Amino acid sequence: MKSRLRTVSLLSIVAAAALVLAGCSPAPAPATSSASAYCARMVTNSGGIDDRSFNQSSWAGLQAAEKNAGISAEVLVSTNETDLAPNVEQAVGSGCQFVLTVGYELTAATTEQAAGHPDTHFAIVDDQITAPNVKSILFDTAQASFLAGYLAAGVTQTGKVATFGGGNQPPVTLFMDGFVDGVAKYNAVHGTSVQALGWDKAAQDGVFTGDFEDVNKGKTVTQAFIDQGADVILPVAGQVGEGAAAAALESGRTRLIWVDNDGYETLSAEYKPILLTSVMKKTGDAVEKIVTDDSKGTFESSPYIGTLANGGVDIAPFHDLASSVPAELSTELDGLRADIVAGSLVVSSPSQPK
Repeated sequence: MKSRLRTVSLLSIVAAAALVLAGCSPAPAPATSSASAYCARMVTNSGGIDDRSFNQSSWAGLQAAEKNAGISAEVLVSTNETDLAPNVEQAVGSGCQFVLTVGYELTAATTEQAAGHPDTHFAIVDDQITAPNVKSILFDTAQASFLAGYLAAGVTQTGKVATFGGGNQPPVTLFMDGFVDGVAKYNAVHGTSVQALGWDKAAQDGVFTGDFEDVNKGKTVTQAFIDQGADVILPVAGQVGEGAAAAALESGRTRLIWVDNDGYETLSAEYKPILLTSVMKKTGDAVEKIVTDDSKGTFESSPYIGTLANGGVDIAPFHDLASSVPAELSTELDGLRADIVAGSLVVSSPSQPK
């Protein structure tokens, strides 16, 4: 018993000494906003992370910020619509300073969480939310797809090209508007009558698969266009576009224009021989800059809009099909790009971001 009492007494002395020392210690340093203490979370839409599209590009941007700015980044992958709101809530619950959501499907959940957490900074890709703590990341893809449409009209052997979308939503139809306008411009310049199937800009209606994941739908729609004589196809449908690529490859005479990123780098290598170009959104570059700036204490909620002028959109190199693009046509495209940047050629669409 005496031994036990002595032990307790010694422990009490040690504890008291520790309290005295603690009272003499300096106060803990306040939290800082250094990159080492900064973390970001991303939530994908239902297309998942390897969508060959904006989820993949957005995550690449966060990874670049992690590498170059020293932040910590993680992604929450949504596989269906029921994952969306819980994933955004979980991202906010992580306590990270920055939450990135990708796609219009996440607009409602992002708006709700941003309103409830005013000290957290958010960004959303491909939709616009007006709030002091939300940065909208948008792209005027009509400018770049105008160039793609002009290119398609310039290389078609059948006089028919085509486009289709996953759904009738502004980020999709913006591509389609620019594409058919580019075809019309080529016809006006060259006195040709190339047809653009799949989209009526005046009516704002056309061919849609109804989703962004079912590859078989993309293959079926594309085969129907090929049967009508189209030999250049622009799918604006996420993973559904891989079905278009498969149909184009099997046809042996159809070329594909990819969207969002350079399909030559992201699609399966078997499709490289049929990729004419891609209408690119430089999503990764925009995400990296925005999150890096935020980690350094700079955040403002005015929308970022990628254009030809600021390098946020463009068409990709022609890669393996460069020899099929006449030098004169390539020169015309350079001139059109310069005119759009200068403002002397205006590409318009009711879906353009503002």
